[in-house]
Amino acid sequence: MTEFALETSNLTLSFGSLHVMKDVTLRLQAGARHAFIGPNGAGKTTFVNLLSGVLVPDRGRILLMGEDITHQLPERRVKLGLARTFQVNNLFRALTVLENIYLAISEHRQASRDMFSAAAHRRDILERAEKVIERLGLTEDIHRRVSEIAYGRQRVLEFAIGLSLEPKVLLLDEPTAGVPSAEIGSLLDTINRLPTETAILMIEHDMQVVKRFAREVTVLVAGEVLMTGSPEQVMTSEEVRNVYLGQSGYERFATNTIGA
Repeated sequence: MTEFALETSNLTLSFGSLHVMKDVTLRLQAGARHAFIGPNGAGKTTFVNLLSGVLVPDRGRILLMGEDITHQLPERRVKLGLARTFQVNNLFRALTVLENIYLAISEHRQASRDMFSAAAHRRDILERAEKVIERLGLTEDIHRRVSEIAYGRQRVLEFAIGLSLEPKVLLLDEPTAGVPSAEIGSLLDTINRLPTETAILMIEHDMQVVKRFAREVTVLVAGEVLMTGSPEQVMTSEEVRNVYLGQSGYERFATNTIGA
């Protein structure tokens, strides 16, 4: 058994002469609650795209449960246990909550060719979908179309889809983006209900969200790791204050609040 659920070693990527990622090393143990923060253009989403296989690094390695997935296709990574959400959701808005999750599980279990058969023929998939829906508190929306539910609930549905893929590592790319401040507290409660054995890496810009979620935080600046530490260490770091945000930006960062 490997010590780490996810491990990157010296990930480096350039687009021509533009260096967007340089020697980024990260290790997540099973059950980790880790946040990745940084200013716009720091390379946070690029890093997630490298992890999920959308991009391939020029140099470095990515290990999932000890297996090298650096050059694996995105769909292969999902089947090996790596799932992600996106800044802008990719849900099927005309389908119901249950149908969205059912399709995700069908694809994951390579049963999508049967998806037009009677649902009773795949009771196992329905039961799995219903269990995930209940766990994340979406039961009252189970038969509603995605277009009919609030945006915060759509974000919860994204978590449900990710969870339905039975991931060992779940990547949350700015999960609170576009969510009304009054709904963020509820969204964080949902994230806290995700399985404790699943390692979660959250890309986020709101430090109050990070404080409520993360046990460890990595600060990324211009594609390089500035520091890794607890939320408190990051918030009180002079290096973060002087290099990452600057005085006025740091004050907004440190005092930013979210709704109840």
